[in-house]
Formats: sequence, C-alpha cells, structure tokens
Amino acid sequence: MGICWPKPAKCGHASSTNFSGGSKTHTPVSSNLNVDTSVSSDLKAFSYSDLKTATKNFRSETLLGEGGFGCVFKGWLDENTLAPTKPGTGIVVAIKRLAAESFQGHKEWLAEVNYLGQLHHENLVKLIGYCAEDENRLLVYEFMPKGSLENHLFRKSVQPISWATRMQIARGVARGLSFLHSLNANVIYRDLKASNILLDSDYNAKLSDFGLARDGPTGDNTHVSTRVVGTQGYAAPEYVATGVHHFSFEYYS
Repeated sequence: MGICWPKPAKCGHASSTNFSGGSKTHTPVSSNLNVDTSVSSDLKAFSYSDLKTATKNFRSETLLGEGGFGCVFKGWLDENTLAPTKPGTGIVVAIKRLAAESFQGHKEWLAEVNYLGQLHHENLVKLIGYCAEDENRLLVYEFMPKGSLENHLFRKSVQPISWATRMQIARGVARGLSFLHSLNANVIYRDLKASNILLDSDYNAKLSDFGLARDGPTGDNTHVSTRVVGTQGYAAPEYVATGVHHFSFEYYS
C-alpha cells in the first residue's frame, strides 16, 4: 500500500489522519529523491498512459478507495507482459495515484518504491511497479480481494470475522513486523493500523503503505530520534512526546 470494498471507503494503501511533528540487507531510501536503480530493476516502470488504460481512464466505477495519499483504482494487466488489458481479462491490480492536494508527496512515494521494491515477504503487500512521469506519481500493487482489516472491523455492512480468523490476521501482522526487525538493516514501519493491513482471499494479512517507514537503529544504538509521524491514536505516547523511537515501540505504533 490491491484492495476491494464497496465505496465510499478510506484507502487501505493510503494513510489517513496522519500527523507529522533476518537476513536480507537493503539499501536505505535514496536521499536524492530518485528511485534506487538497484531496487527498481525488479519493478515495472509504467507509463501514465498505460495506467490510464488499465483503469479505464480512472473512471469512478474502478475506484476502490481514497485516503491521505490519494485514490486507489482497480486495473487490469496482462499476466505476462504487464501491458494494460480490457476489464475482466488478465490479472487484477490496485493502482494508487498521488493526489495533487495530498499532504503526502514524492518523498513518501519514493520510500514506498525503495522499500517494497526490495523487501519481499508473504506478509508484505507486493509492489509490482510504479509510474513517475512528469508530475504523476503512481504505484501498482497486487490486488487484495478482502480489502483492509479496518473495513472488516468497523463497517456495519460487512460480516464480522471470527476470532480464529482475527488471530490468524494478528499472527500474519506479527510475522511481517518480525521480518522487518530481523533484517541486517532494520526497518521501522511507523504506521501500523487496521487500514494498512490488507487481506487476501484467505484472510492472510499483508502490511501495506511504507511511505513513513525508515531505517532502524544500528550497532549499539537502541533508538532513533525522528520527526514524529504516524496516525493519532495509534502511535506510542512516549514516541509522540519525545520523538525518540525505541525499537520495541514498533508493536504499539
């Protein structure tokens, strides 16, 4: 952060109500605001025209949700070439487009590309590609048929999920965080909340939306000092008060 739920809904791939104030190594997010070429080699660089075609010109009937980053649309691509196809053919994807008026921007878009472009785990949403053409910034993800956990917990029209399924989802989230923490260069997720937990057809959970992620402490350090970011009500109060992000806080923020 694909997703799918009735409209209107908040976008599971986009953080809403955000505030600002082991084994595999990875390259830190590029500071020059360019896509890391070593990362992007495994991602598809889409043209804006292709993504317009894949979403039927971003028509309202393809809208999946909307959040702080922008809107997410349902699209269709050829399974082998990833070229746009007619609706109902090929594979379904979720396409997130940065809104011009969004409080997020290129920096968050870039973090998403550079982290999800190189981190691969069954409990992290898969990033297929991106578009950086003129002022357009888009991201293309695998489609997650059950949408976000937030909608299953809070939408009245959705059938409540069983406790067994909830525990399955919790375990999936924990495995995703454990993977991030076990990397040689640890990653602090910083935006763990129900709307950023996406579910596949079997209710397997995947973390999405890495726009606020950052590299964790290294060496003998136990914490990093950061500009406070996240979502009100989800971030650890100690982190909000001090700006110091102890690594163990991850599970609360």
